[in-house]
Amino acid sequence: MLFNWIFSPTYYSQSLDVLETSINQVTAYHKWQTYDPGREYPVDTRYTAMPALKKIDIRNNFPDGFVPAGRDVRRALENREIGLASTSGSSDISVTNIWNQKWWDASEKASWKLNSYASKIATGNHPEAILANPLNVGFVSDAIDLSIDERRTSRFLFLNEKTNPATWSPELMDRMINELEIFKPVIFEANPSLLAKLCRYAADNKRQVFQPGLIVLTYEFPTKLHYRQFRKVFDIPIASSYGTTETGYVFIQCEEGKFHQNSEFCRVDFQPLKPEHGGPFVGRILVTTFNNPWYYIVRFDVRDLVHIDEEGNCPCGRNCGIILSAIEGREISTTLTCEGRLVTLHELDNALSVLDGIDEYRLEQLSGKAYVLHLVSQRSDRNILTEEASGLLKGVYGEESKVSVIYEKALSPEDSGKYSVAKTLFPINIENYLD
Repeated sequence: MLFNWIFSPTYYSQSLDVLETSINQVTAYHKWQTYDPGREYPVDTRYTAMPALKKIDIRNNFPDGFVPAGRDVRRALENREIGLASTSGSSDISVTNIWNQKWWDASEKASWKLNSYASKIATGNHPEAILANPLNVGFVSDAIDLSIDERRTSRFLFLNEKTNPATWSPELMDRMINELEIFKPVIFEANPSLLAKLCRYAADNKRQVFQPGLIVLTYEFPTKLHYRQFRKVFDIPIASSYGTTETGYVFIQCEEGKFHQNSEFCRVDFQPLKPEHGGPFVGRILVTTFNNPWYYIVRFDVRDLVHIDEEGNCPCGRNCGIILSAIEGREISTTLTCEGRLVTLHELDNALSVLDGIDEYRLEQLSGKAYVLHLVSQRSDRNILTEEASGLLKGVYGEESKVSVIYEKALSPEDSGKYSVAKTLFPINIENYLD
């Protein structure tokens, strides 16, 4: 199926320049020359012919394999022109990446143009509070509490230094709420699961919380349950931002709720799933970065699924680049029905979002027909809740599915520092489901 996406001439010239430089000057891509149909073909055709870059490829060719000939990585590291950054390994394996702060900041700044609230208040010098697991960003200190000065850097305040949010004390959450009032951030960047936990505490204790100009969600998939908890505390615009350490800022949600491609700084290739699994509008994306002379990332498999906007345009008026109606979630968060149909995290979340009185959930698929739902809830009618949840899951996975519900006091994050909302305990190769 052809999508009528609109791209600027610069987008195609950047795509061509990155491809030519990569296959001719960047050693990690030299073998890709054999896939190239030739310069006489359109650039989109040439990209489609190329393989996908995997994290294992980055590990095997790092660092010199991703910079053009003539650039000295070690000298640039010594001069602090670039640095190194490790990913959390939430998808398959952790890798180390070349970190170009100037490029990252420019990518973020370009993404602000795609949301009217961010474009008005984000100056690049604005104060910003960040609520995240310090394993992902910030300062780790589980043994002792850090002072506000020890958690500040430049214009940022990191609210949390603890690696397991399940252990947060009331005193720690009171400190976070108080520091928001003191710091008065213009933008509040937050991990959805952590922000939801803070919001539950604030709502339960009737705490008034400072209202910044915009909340930007990142690091994880925000569920509808999360949004319900946000809205008990915050009455301000919320936008979800999508990107990775390797690719920078790829999509950002506009004020109308759709996701727009940051086409100044990346190319996105879409590969639809087979129709029986959600195609042609649901599929995976491969991302190519622009404007980073120190790190050539081409057709990187970010291992996420997206939903192409079927209208192809947005009321916000920004119709250049790919437009998404939803981020469907990580590939590792997909599950299977009893008949083998792929279920994205977005579909699962839509089904479970009708449950009332739920704090957190995590679904684990043990085998082809066995599912375990972990719930955190204050409801006393657990027999009724169990029946409701089981019925919803059977509606998604099939009446023959065997559903167990386990109640937890709290859920802890994965080793990566991020929360898993759904996963299978057996491997799923998404290549088998692509059209």
